[in-house]
Amino acid sequence: MPDPAVPPTPPVPLAALLAREDLALRQIAGPSDPGLVIHGAHTSEMADPYPYLLGGELLLTAGVHIPEAAGSDGGAPGRAQSRPGEYFDDYVSRIVAAGGAALGFGLAPVHDTVPRALVAACDAYELPLLEVPPQTTFSGVARAVWQLMAQARHAELRRVTEAQQSLASAASRPDPVPSVLRQLAQRVGGWAVLYGPEGAEIAEAGRDPSVEAREALAELVRVVVGRGSATASDTTAAGAHLAAYALGAGQGFVLGVAAPRRDPGDHTIASVAAVLLSLLTGEHRSGTGAARSSALVRLLLGAPPETVAPLLGGERWRVVHGVPEGAAGPGRDERPEPPPGPGRHGRPDAAPGARRHERPEVTAPAGRLEQPNATPGAPRPGRPAPHLPDAVAASALGAALGSPLVDLAGGVVRVLVPAEREPVAQAGWTLGVSAAVGPGEWPAADTQAGRALARARATRTPLVRHGARPALADLLPPGEAEAHARTLLAPLGENAALADTLRTWLSLHGSWDRTAVALGVHRNTVRQRIARCSALLGTDLDDPDVRMELWFALRQR
Repeated sequence: MPDPAVPPTPPVPLAALLAREDLALRQIAGPSDPGLVIHGAHTSEMADPYPYLLGGELLLTAGVHIPEAAGSDGGAPGRAQSRPGEYFDDYVSRIVAAGGAALGFGLAPVHDTVPRALVAACDAYELPLLEVPPQTTFSGVARAVWQLMAQARHAELRRVTEAQQSLASAASRPDPVPSVLRQLAQRVGGWAVLYGPEGAEIAEAGRDPSVEAREALAELVRVVVGRGSATASDTTAAGAHLAAYALGAGQGFVLGVAAPRRDPGDHTIASVAAVLLSLLTGEHRSGTGAARSSALVRLLLGAPPETVAPLLGGERWRVVHGVPEGAAGPGRDERPEPPPGPGRHGRPDAAPGARRHERPEVTAPAGRLEQPNATPGAPRPGRPAPHLPDAVAASALGAALGSPLVDLAGGVVRVLVPAEREPVAQAGWTLGVSAAVGPGEWPAADTQAGRALARARATRTPLVRHGARPALADLLPPGEAEAHARTLLAPLGENAALADTLRTWLSLHGSWDRTAVALGVHRNTVRQRIARCSALLGTDLDDPDVRMELWFALRQR
């Protein structure tokens, strides 16, 4: 017969229930063990309560199920009796087999006293028997049990919370590993030890266990390492409760705990210590944290990126720019895009018979068009406020892309990813990915990723990569191509806003709305700038040859 399953509730000492003066319970049979606990209260008048018990309960009965003959001679009508009290022997044995912790017998209205045969059976089977006085209801007993459980749960949570705080404080000290072990040993009242990858004891704290317990814990550690399991606990050897916790995946460090007893919350407290030690030993084992710090220091001291890159774990890298899907960047005013169609300067034509209502062209300083009486950068009424990533989301994106080199600035997350880790689309994110470059080309890759992200947002694509296929520019010497671009774009002067708007507008096939989204400006501002470019260049931007030549020049700019 399998062991009964005990409900996962805080145990209540039976002595605490007997100490309740309002219940006036009295133990009249069975062992008086101060360590005996119950896990709940259950009322049943079934002659065989076995199918209705989970284990650990205080079973309450008024004796309705007891046959009349059983009260006098221990027999039951129609059953062959081998000795008086056989009914109670069967009844109590079934309670014990089901894992019942104690039996409460209520006086009145059925019985004025507890049957002597029941008292004898409880003594024989070592089942505590409580006498419940007439003024005490079974529901009152059950409520008292749950009140004691709530108090036990509150005490357990408070103990775990205080332990978490002390362990976190210990982890921030100059000697974090020994400090965490000392706090853990103090909280569980035992011994805590850190084993290295080869099974050697690196650090320990607390009261030394016996030689047998130490050897048993070392064997348990070997089991954890050999099987690759995260934990092996609830093991008792040489009078001590033993537990072992593997620290991280593949690190080889193991936390061992030996305590004279196992109190509620000990496993949670040890698990918190294991997490902290896993972080501490993980940085020590891999050296990635130290390598990143060294790379940063060298860059600050003037070292070129080429000498720093090996410390970061790669020779060629990609820059990834990301924003949450549907996020509005600074100044972005996103509108439902009308169906594209041919028209002057890419303006979509209206459907036949439809009346077009155009906004008046308004000139704003610095080429920006703001709505009247509107706060710059504020979301339009009726639209949700811009959703920008926070540090937690940025770290999560870096982890998903496989790189801890993450930067969050201006609502955009930048991640430096080794070239061998090909970035893929991430749920809930819009990404722009640069080409794979060496450390000396990181700034150019950052620009590529920014342009790829702008195109991804404008086209509502989860991920856009910077194109690296051969182009017409490869047919001309770079010097001649750049000279041609300077000459052709000279009428635009040094107005970067006009050149950027023209480049984006051409890349998006003359779409006003997509260009506005990509640049984070109003679409009327885009129209003004494109009209200005057309006037300065003295050309028809609807001509595909003109567009091609301008695109070629803008790529060289």
